[in-house]
Amino acid sequence: MLKDSKAFSGFSVNDIDKAKDFYGETLDLQVDKNDEMGGMLTVHINGNDNNILIYPKPNHTPATFTILNFPVKDIEAAVKELKARGVRFERYDSEYLKTDENNISKGNGGPNIAWFTDPAGNILSVIEIDS
Repeated sequence: MLKDSKAFSGFSVNDIDKAKDFYGETLDLQVDKNDEMGGMLTVHINGNDNNILIYPKPNHTPATFTILNFPVKDIEAAVKELKARGVRFERYDSEYLKTDENNISKGNGGPNIAWFTDPAGNILSVIEIDS
């Protein structure tokens, strides 16, 4: 029944207008606001193949985990471009997770990855992949 469904994910934010600006302007994604559905946002990834629903929630609490990963071929270039757009990346320096001077985690047992947050505090990442 659900195997052919076009499932999508969603998450909350505390300020829908800031989210619209961040995802639409800063991250340069296609974002539509649906006022008939309480001002929810639809973020289109890969045209209309993958949609993400962002909904307003006054008592929003940011997730403590990565809610959205953006695969990139060149993480150094992606981080540099996003920083030029005003994105601030997280820095980690623990025995389990370290980021370098460019805020990229390399050689920590997984892919090269860099984390940042949206205006609501939700954690996002760019993650380097080969394909």
